[in-house]
Amino acid sequence: MIRFVDAVKTFLKEEDGPTAVEYAVMLALIVIVCLTAIRAVGTATNARFNEIATELNAG
Repeated sequence: MIRFVDAVKTFLKEEDGPTAVEYAVMLALIVIVCLTAIRAVGTATNARFNEIATELNAG
């Protein structure tokens, strides 16, 4: 049990932990931005294809 407590104390003192968390937060934000952009482009593209299909069917 003492080894576990020492390991936790060592982990909390290291600067690698916060750095990893910062990178994880940045990665999450990048993923959110990418997914939002992809969704917006997909919605716009779908709307445009529907307009083209409607005009082609109208003759």
